[in-house]
Amino acid sequence: MKRKARILLVDDDVSLLKLLGLRLKSEGFEVSTAASGAEALEWLEQERPDLVLSDLRMDGMDGLALFDRIQRQHVGLPVVIMTAHGSITDAVTATRSGVFGFLTKPIDKEALRRTINEALSVSLPAMEDDWQQSIMTRSPTMVALLEQARRMAPLDISVMLTGPSGSGKALMAEVLHYASPRRDYPFIALNCGAMTEQLLESELFGHVKGAFDGAVSDHPGVFLAARGGTLLLEEVGELSSTLQIKLLRALEQQQVRPLGATSSIKTDVRVLSSTNRDLVSAMEQGAFREDLFYRLNVVNLNLPALQQRPEDIPLLARHALDQLRQRQSTQVTGFAPEALSMLAAASWPGNVRQLLNVVEQAVALASAPVIGPQLLEGILAGSSEPFPTFNEARAEFERLYLHKILRMTEGNVSQAAALAGRNRTDFYKLLSRHGIEAGTYKEKNRE
Repeated sequence: MKRKARILLVDDDVSLLKLLGLRLKSEGFEVSTAASGAEALEWLEQERPDLVLSDLRMDGMDGLALFDRIQRQHVGLPVVIMTAHGSITDAVTATRSGVFGFLTKPIDKEALRRTINEALSVSLPAMEDDWQQSIMTRSPTMVALLEQARRMAPLDISVMLTGPSGSGKALMAEVLHYASPRRDYPFIALNCGAMTEQLLESELFGHVKGAFDGAVSDHPGVFLAARGGTLLLEEVGELSSTLQIKLLRALEQQQVRPLGATSSIKTDVRVLSSTNRDLVSAMEQGAFREDLFYRLNVVNLNLPALQQRPEDIPLLARHALDQLRQRQSTQVTGFAPEALSMLAAASWPGNVRQLLNVVEQAVALASAPVIGPQLLEGILAGSSEPFPTFNEARAEFERLYLHKILRMTEGNVSQAAALAGRNRTDFYKLLSRHGIEAGTYKEKNRE
């Protein structure tokens, strides 16, 4: 169901506030009201509208002063100014300062509708349907990326999602699925770096009775389980050379043969893939097949690190808090402005995943309804080196393992490969992936 656009209406004329609020609700908007600039700022600490519609002349804090505060505390939130004292000077001052639009009272109904729709086209560029609502953003980079995703979603082509760990690649894959004609069929994600080669082959292509570790029942595999829908292969750069060949064959022939089966089965699935590795370098080193890369990478969407989209940090933090409040009982209702500024200034090496973890920790440790900067300072200090993901931990284990086995065999690659249970070609690819030279161990031995 499509979400209504949320508008915060600010005016110290209570009767006009009520009248305009009713008009906007009749137009299909979700409306909240504030009778002063100070009240509006208090409301904004708890909720996030898609647009602020404010009177210019108000006691205490006028519309431009309110806009200035909004720009500093809620980056990217569009503001439209209304005034009964319309003049060229007011309009020029408002628009030069960055106010989205300027309306003169009495408000013309068509001008109001047009200005609101134009503002929402910036604030919510895909408001006409709800396909992108799982990705919260006001970043121009992300908005452009979503627009690119919108254009390619209906096309039944392979898309590779790249970007640092925790940047939201899986979420973007879901967005592509739900914006496509396959939206009513399954969306299945499989992490290619989280299991052994034999188990991964079974998960990909399936097996028949007894064909996998004595299994007594058939297993369809994700290619068949996702039939009609979308399959996301996460960390596709971790596939072994053997599975790369089998995956390429499945994509080219559009059919799979489950382990132990005597015939192949037709598939009907759109394949998306993701990786945080540099697959171009992996191809140059012989660790990833060039033909498979171009089959998967028909279009590439590269997601930015969170540090490259700082305007999204307060928005994501508030959204994460809202989600936590829905799932669990908590007294926490919002963030102090200084706390949001601290979050926006942090480096976030773990990207969105790390931000969500910090918010969850803050909610668990908070002793007051509003999360303050002192609490966040301690949490951020403790999370400056985020806990490694499974793939990061696995890569570190591989590196240490290779160093150890080369020391044991004194740099003899044939012996090392035999001990590791890999052929020489695969073993050399592992060494290349981690930048390890077997010859250095031979030199050490001669010394």
